[in-house]
Amino acid sequence: MIIANATPEDLAHLLAFRQEAADWISRLGSDQWSRPYPADRLLKTIEQGTVFMLRDGEKTAGTITLTPEAEEGLWTEEELAEPSLFVNKLTISRDYAGQNWGGRLLDWADDRGYRAGAKWIRLDAWTTNEPLQRYYLGQGFQHVRTVLHGGAVNGGPRVSGWLAQRPTRVAEHGLTDRTGCPRPMTA
Repeated sequence: MIIANATPEDLAHLLAFRQEAADWISRLGSDQWSRPYPADRLLKTIEQGTVFMLRDGEKTAGTITLTPEAEEGLWTEEELAEPSLFVNKLTISRDYAGQNWGGRLLDWADDRGYRAGAKWIRLDAWTTNEPLQRYYLGQGFQHVRTVLHGGAVNGGPRVSGWLAQRPTRVAEHGLTDRTGCPRPMTA
């Protein structure tokens, strides 16, 4: 498996990929990702170099966004003073489900964060998606707190405020990394 930067040509595919995930999550009884993610915001993150694709030949097996920018209103000033990278939109194709590709992408994020000088890998998960929260806890994340106030980036009330983190580390993820060296973090 290869991990590489997403390109603007991936935008339509990423939007469809997200919809596939939203449909699957809906069948499980969650309203997570029921509101479409703004294409212009996704394109901006692609152009910033923070969206990564897990590729199996010509097929997309997964995607992860890893950014030094936190969503506004979630983390305290003290927490934001610590060098951190934030995981967003981790998605694995149903064709690759149950094979720990999500865990390997999180390990890749740990390793990339460590090489960049980040102390933490942090994320915010859907506040009502308890199976997803248990997944992250099982991946070694520690729950920090749940934030319910504020608004979502794609409109409406905040729905993704379950905060968790784990320390960065050198990690054996087994992926062929074609993303280049990460930019060094500054506190």
